[in-house]
Amino acid sequence: MTGVETMGKNENQSVEKNEKSVIDEEPKINYRGWKVMPFIIGNETFEKLGTIGTLANLLVYLTTVFNLSSLTATNIINIFTGSASLSTLLGAFLCDTYFGRYKTLGFCTIASFLGLLVIQLTAWIKKMHPPHCGSESITCTGPTTGQMTFLLAGFGLLIVGAAGIRPCNLAFGVDQFNPNTESGKKGINSFFNWYFFTYTFAQMVSLSLIVYIQSNVSWAIGLGIPAALMLISCTLYYTGSNYYVKVKATGPAPLTSLAQAVVVAIKKRRLNLSEYPLDSSLFAYVSPQSINSKLLHTSQFRFLDKAAIITPQDGINPDGSASDPWSLCSMQQVEELKCLLRVIPIWFAGIFFYIAIVQQNTMLVFQALQSDRRILSTNFKILAASYTIFQMLSLTIWLPIYDRILVPSLQRVTKKEGGITVLQRIGFGMFLSILCTMVSGVVEERRRTLALTNPIGLEPRKGAISSMSGLWLVPQLTLAGLSDAFAIVGQVEFFYKQFPENMKSLAASLFFCGLAGSSYLSSLLISIIHRATAKSSTGNWLPQDLNKGRLDYFYYIITALAVVNFGYFILCAKWYKYKGTGSSSSGDLQLDQVSKPSERTVNTV
Repeated sequence: MTGVETMGKNENQSVEKNEKSVIDEEPKINYRGWKVMPFIIGNETFEKLGTIGTLANLLVYLTTVFNLSSLTATNIINIFTGSASLSTLLGAFLCDTYFGRYKTLGFCTIASFLGLLVIQLTAWIKKMHPPHCGSESITCTGPTTGQMTFLLAGFGLLIVGAAGIRPCNLAFGVDQFNPNTESGKKGINSFFNWYFFTYTFAQMVSLSLIVYIQSNVSWAIGLGIPAALMLISCTLYYTGSNYYVKVKATGPAPLTSLAQAVVVAIKKRRLNLSEYPLDSSLFAYVSPQSINSKLLHTSQFRFLDKAAIITPQDGINPDGSASDPWSLCSMQQVEELKCLLRVIPIWFAGIFFYIAIVQQNTMLVFQALQSDRRILSTNFKILAASYTIFQMLSLTIWLPIYDRILVPSLQRVTKKEGGITVLQRIGFGMFLSILCTMVSGVVEERRRTLALTNPIGLEPRKGAISSMSGLWLVPQLTLAGLSDAFAIVGQVEFFYKQFPENMKSLAASLFFCGLAGSSYLSSLLISIIHRATAKSSTGNWLPQDLNKGRLDYFYYIITALAVVNFGYFILCAKWYKYKGTGSSSSGDLQLDQVSKPSERTVNTV
């Protein structure tokens, strides 16, 4: 054996010893799974009780207390909702890069509490809102600049809270399960469904009890209860601090890795892939510190493979890594970039899907206001903002049935982990959204006809109240809830599983960015139709008094958009290839097909 060979052997032995010592020194992770869920789900439940308890009736608050027009209030809600969802992109970046999920959640939970407190003060302090406008008043005094500024400051704090809570809370809960054990994998799959179960339960309480107090007792008390619940959420979260698995922030490495793959692919764009055999010319190095699953090579976006071609100019370090990562990338980096690129078309379809569901939280409130909301001809009326509870109720009832009964049954037939693939679940939800908007248009047409021919009263500053029972709005809300159960839950699971492990918060952020796009598009669509129909022969479709408009036509336009989007989604789903497999979306996605990250690579504090 030559001296050089002996030296190389000694160096390899030294590296192996060093790696082994690092493994031994790293603490073993204590996954407590469902044992810490009372703190996490409890925090989530009280947080949602607080924020939804305020936001659910905010449309009514802006039109009755701040004396804003229906169109202005709707656009404010849509813009706020969109901004809160869009802010998650920044929150996820700061979380994954600098602070970690534990610190980010703690800070943003406090910011949400302060935001709710500010909004409560606008109702409690008389000088913080315009003077009361009676039902007989034709014109009402709007808010001053100072009053709107104070209110928007509360919205701003809620946006800060949403920036960190929304992308982190689900991922933080999943962090508590061991992904390398069967019980841990089952816990993760069930956690997605039960997370949304508790989420919708909180919405139901908010849309019934809290909304009732706001509308019938006192806005100051009704908005003070959510602020108090948010304070409980903060306390509960920090109570479980000693029991959480706290994954460290990975620094800018994930985004840097993606940027390197793009830059190197551009640098080597002139190389011909056919001249380089895949088995020997592509750089297959995987960092031992990476927490990401080992990905198989895929044929999609083949031009990116050029970033991993080893040329004579590329140097390799003794540990096997590239000497210049901006000149040579590993196939692992390239495949991680492909994961993100493949998700984008599916994400885009989700934006247009949710436009249909957004209307059940905005336009439906105005429909309910001009419908007969009495129960069985009694004097008891369902609050307009509370009708959304039927949407939540259908989702809450369906999710346990789906998780405990339908999935096991489908698993025995299809032999797939979730019974059906995640994209099939999303697609079925999109189909239900088409039925939802179609039914919405039919019901609105009937409501308007009865309002013009057989009114039963007059809604202040709105118009005639239709004799149609408000319970006819329940079918479309039920379809919206079922659509959410399939498509929304499916999207969250899809993004979480298809993103690299070190970008889970960004995955959740992408989902909420889709919701932001839906809110902005909905607001834009409303404004365009409002202006386009203002001087038409049929009159404005979306006036203050829905009886003078054609909201049903608006629903039919959204139905047409949903049909086109559904066709687009089917094409994307057929083209899609799941992470860790070489198969298309129509194939099985088994977790054991994906290489698991080593447990020692998870950093905890």
